[in-house]
Amino acid sequence: MPVTIQQVIQWKQLGRTIVALTAWDYITAQLLDAAGVDIVLVGDSMAVMLGYETTLPITLDEMIYHAKAVRRGVKRALMVVDLPFLTYQESIQQAIHSAGRVLKETGAQAVKVEGGYGVMAETVARLVQVGIPVMGHVGLTPQSVHQLGLKQQGKTEDNAERILLEAMALEKAGVFSIVLEHIPSDLALHITQKLSIPTIGIGASVHCDGQVLVTSDLLGLSERQPPFAKVYTNLRETIISAIAKYSTEVRERKFPG
Repeated sequence: MPVTIQQVIQWKQLGRTIVALTAWDYITAQLLDAAGVDIVLVGDSMAVMLGYETTLPITLDEMIYHAKAVRRGVKRALMVVDLPFLTYQESIQQAIHSAGRVLKETGAQAVKVEGGYGVMAETVARLVQVGIPVMGHVGLTPQSVHQLGLKQQGKTEDNAERILLEAMALEKAGVFSIVLEHIPSDLALHITQKLSIPTIGIGASVHCDGQVLVTSDLLGLSERQPPFAKVYTNLRETIISAIAKYSTEVRERKFPG
């Protein structure tokens, strides 16, 4: 049976840990779904896989294009799509239009946005009101890279309080879960205990209700790994070795043999 948003929320109460990974293409999505991943996130981290230095250049049309491919591979998992930079920050109307396009054109069940209280909480509340499920994201928010950098957030008392208040504001606005990225373990625990909705950690300790990683990091495909990622296999070396062997056999006229 397909995973639903209601199930994801219930899993927190049941103490059932949530497994999430990213996908940007049909084959990867199919593999994640077959492996039993609960949430497949079409993340704007795809920008780095397309050769950009940050997530900022990726467009909504690019996200939708790749999300369509992911949808064709996902049959069971809950599918969530990132709204890219400057497709939801200008106005609530812009956010509704962008999120609506994602759900309408890709078949995803939810969108993810970065940021906390104030204007962003108002935007989230309006999205939820019109029937668009939203996953929140606080802590290190990559779309704010020029403002925050890529360092761990929440290390000072004031910064930790801000992140907690953002998470609480997002819960009140109606998000069904929140990604906590690159924050201290004690802060992740405090937020997870404070909220009634699931927290999904990425570099935020085992205390979260679930975990997400960028799949290319997990598989050892990424050129550079974030400090909080775990490499479960090194496909980068395996693939380079296989291609080098093929190249040698072609040049030596051993393939096809």
